[in-house]
Amino acid sequence: MAYNLESLVQILQQILHSDHHHPWALDPNKRPQIESLLQKSLFLKDFSDTSFSAVAHGYGKQSLESRIRDASHDAEDVLESHLVDQFLSCQEDESFVLSPPDLEKIIRELDSAKEEMMTIIMSSSPIADSSSPALSSRQDPNPQDIIVGVGEDLIQLKDQLVGQPSKVLQVIPIVGMGGIGKTTLARNLYDDPSVISHFDTHAWATISQDYNSQKLQDVLLSLLGCVIGKPKAEMLSRTDVDLALSLHQALIGRRYLIILDDMWDVKPWDDIRRFFPDKENGSRIIVTTRESSVADYTATGSSHHQVNLLKDDDSWNLLRQKVFAPEETCSPELENIGKRIAKGCRGLPLAIHVIGGILSQAKRSQDFWEQVSDNVSSTIADQGEQFSNILSLSYNHLPNHLRPCFLYMGAFPEDYAIRCSRLINLLVAEGLVRPISDKSLEEAAEMYLNALVDRNLIFVSRKGANGNVKSYSIHDLLRDLCVRKVHEEKFLFVDGWAPDDLARNTACLRRVSSRKSFGTNISREQIRLARSFLCFEYNSRSIASSGVYELRLLRVLDILRVMFKEFPEEILQLINLRYLALTTGRCLPSSISKLHNLRTLIVVRGGLFSIVGAIMVMPGILDMTELRHIELKGQRTYIKYHGEDRNLFVVLDKLQTLSPIAVSDFTDRHLETLPNLEKLGIFWDEEVDHVRDLSRLHKLHTLKCRSSKYNRYNILSNIILPPSIKKLTLKGCRILDQELNEIGKLPNLEILKLQYCYFQSGNWEAEDGEFCRLQFLLMKGLKLVNWTADDTHFPRLEELVIQYCFDLKEIPLAIGDIPTLRVMEVQQCGDSAKASAREIQEAQFDNGTMTFKFVSSDRKILTRIRCSREHVCISVVHCLFRHLCTSIFILILLSVF
Repeated sequence: MAYNLESLVQILQQILHSDHHHPWALDPNKRPQIESLLQKSLFLKDFSDTSFSAVAHGYGKQSLESRIRDASHDAEDVLESHLVDQFLSCQEDESFVLSPPDLEKIIRELDSAKEEMMTIIMSSSPIADSSSPALSSRQDPNPQDIIVGVGEDLIQLKDQLVGQPSKVLQVIPIVGMGGIGKTTLARNLYDDPSVISHFDTHAWATISQDYNSQKLQDVLLSLLGCVIGKPKAEMLSRTDVDLALSLHQALIGRRYLIILDDMWDVKPWDDIRRFFPDKENGSRIIVTTRESSVADYTATGSSHHQVNLLKDDDSWNLLRQKVFAPEETCSPELENIGKRIAKGCRGLPLAIHVIGGILSQAKRSQDFWEQVSDNVSSTIADQGEQFSNILSLSYNHLPNHLRPCFLYMGAFPEDYAIRCSRLINLLVAEGLVRPISDKSLEEAAEMYLNALVDRNLIFVSRKGANGNVKSYSIHDLLRDLCVRKVHEEKFLFVDGWAPDDLARNTACLRRVSSRKSFGTNISREQIRLARSFLCFEYNSRSIASSGVYELRLLRVLDILRVMFKEFPEEILQLINLRYLALTTGRCLPSSISKLHNLRTLIVVRGGLFSIVGAIMVMPGILDMTELRHIELKGQRTYIKYHGEDRNLFVVLDKLQTLSPIAVSDFTDRHLETLPNLEKLGIFWDEEVDHVRDLSRLHKLHTLKCRSSKYNRYNILSNIILPPSIKKLTLKGCRILDQELNEIGKLPNLEILKLQYCYFQSGNWEAEDGEFCRLQFLLMKGLKLVNWTADDTHFPRLEELVIQYCFDLKEIPLAIGDIPTLRVMEVQQCGDSAKASAREIQEAQFDNGTMTFKFVSSDRKILTRIRCSREHVCISVVHCLFRHLCTSIFILILLSVF
């Protein structure tokens, strides 16, 4: 359990190598003991990663790992408790001598653990070929969802959606056991271009096992988010009845497709069914469920669709595609073993995906494949724990450094889309990421997550326009394994999910994840040494009564869903915090600088207590040298200093994200203090009289500039952009002629978002050689009349989104000729712009070169597209028929003569 030592090593190194940012000096008499503890910790960590990782799993190994875990936790508690006591007893900016309590007992325990480890290694034989590189360079050859053996299912379901003449609203349940691929099947139908074009709108909501009446709001918000766009913040405060009426009104008169995924009982259907109007226009609802009774209850007319297990040949075909790249061949020896492994999975696609993830990362050896084959067969034969054992096999095969990253997924609720940046910052704050040479901790964490994706243990749920991961998720069954493991290894306590006897028998809980009424099974004494508290409940009262503010050693406090009227001053006593995320209606105090260890600060201004037009005044961040990420969210929410603080600058060389800051405070002097900034947001709170030269920010790749849409300051004339920019967002600004031409010359620009901008001349004329690497272009709410461009101006454009551009006369016809274009979306634009969109579509169909997906709110366009497709199909059939008749006639003539 080497990952338990990683955090201790980081603490010891910080104590030994303190710099001018830390106000202590280590007692010389204590240095030898600290150095000895570090040396032994490093030895055990490194040995656990190498020789000890190859030792077969057994009671002796588990017992030793538990001893090492407990010893490292004891050392952390002693050191951090002493540090916090010293900080709280000192006056501000006062230095002190750090003299930790005696650590000799812990050092002896680690010495004993070292001897036992050597004994176990000498007496054990390693697992053949079970080790894998720390960060394998071999990628999953087929990372996308692979559909094997369900072609008939897709044809039948697609016919029920778009092929049947019945116009009555139909509910089509897809039923099958967990992991059989119900959601994947539904997702393929949901994303199918012909299905998309058939319906006016479509929406997806995940119900999940823990559904109750209070979760109805989440379901309604998910559906509304798909139908009318991303729900606004004020919708969170609306009642369920108001949301339901909004959903009903948004769907009425439109042909819709609704997916209700993972429904466990009939209550969710009873709660929501009345909100779906039936205007006999061919609307459809798909319900995925494991329960046949739910399928029977929800189905209308026809019986439900049963998803069956894969046949042996299909199982092997799926496994082969998961393990081998298209250009790779499988030896006859491995094929024979592989077919046994596939057969052992008993046709369950999820099991095949997980086992395929293991085999794709491991060495192609017969011995290892035989070992996997034996384990799969034995676990499948065990009816009680068959699937649990298959999943445990994938966990046991993980390298030590990846295990805590996987276990941390258990902290999040079921069916939760976890933002990539949030997960990475949490892992870093927890001390679960090891430094890698030439890589930042955030980059190392991203490599860890990619490795888990390659092993099919977590999944990418959303990607950005440039292909970067936006959020991750974990399958329900894998999460079940995760939650069991975190409790077994005392890594995390999931309140409401843990066994009843676990809390009673655990003296100290290191991490707590709460999503229900907190504290029902645990006492304050058990969490007094906790390092992390994550809350997923919209209720501040449970926080106030839980004693969280008394957890002096807390490193992570993620209470973003809890809304506070005022910033809780008690948080300022938690000086060990590395990560703080919360929602408040008022400004942050200057005393926030007391949290000198803070690395990530996320503040959302919102809720019923927010002040209209309020800003965050945070001069205290000038002294927070450990900060790596500052994110403020909410309308007119940005960093602004008091007048007397504007000339007090400290270099924040660790800061990577700063968003947003008022342009009036973002001076040249300030730029000099941010040498490693990567993401920046600027709010134009006033007209500026001199240029901000951002070209000195050599690592900056993401920039967001916005002003009030009522002011529309001229932003582009007052900044110099660095060539490193990859993503640029301009919102509410005034654009002069030729300024976009300068942006088009940025050599690395991949994403450009123009929102509610005012083109002073009303024209945008692209020029040759511009936007050479642009992949995504968003034009939303622009005051733009004429747009002139052709396919040479955006040679790599993949996605074009045009929304609410009512003044735009037309979309350049040559845009349809861009060879890389995959998606073109036109929503809520003027008649002339929509007419040009229809012309682009018709030209594509007439030429037989339809290469991209088209999305539009205009039903006329979609009707024309469907008619064009039907016309193309009829033409092809007629052509084939003519050729057939000609061939028959020639054969008759030849036979006669």
